[in-house]
Amino acid sequence: MLRYTLMRLGIFVGCLVVVWGLVYSGLAPRGLGDSNGMWIVLLSLLLSAPISFVVLRKERDRASVQVVQRVDRMKANLEANRSQEDEATDQPTPSQGQTPQTS
Repeated sequence: MLRYTLMRLGIFVGCLVVVWGLVYSGLAPRGLGDSNGMWIVLLSLLLSAPISFVVLRKERDRASVQVVQRVDRMKANLEANRSQEDEATDQPTPSQGQTPQTS
């Protein structure tokens, strides 16, 4: 999961550098007034999203498998804990009004 996130961040940073170079060289339009930085970031986000969608398809599938396995493991742990609690409450204790039997 961390690998996918870092790869996606790398693609965004690469797009940010390219867009910044294009804007400051005059090949891409500048933002209005003081919004030039925001324009560069938004254009980089817009370009990096479809690139990462296509390029990182296999890595995204691996990450989703890991997430599914983690969720299944948590569900199994919760169910095991729930069954342990049920067993503990099914057994009567002396504080519930029953006297212990002595032989």
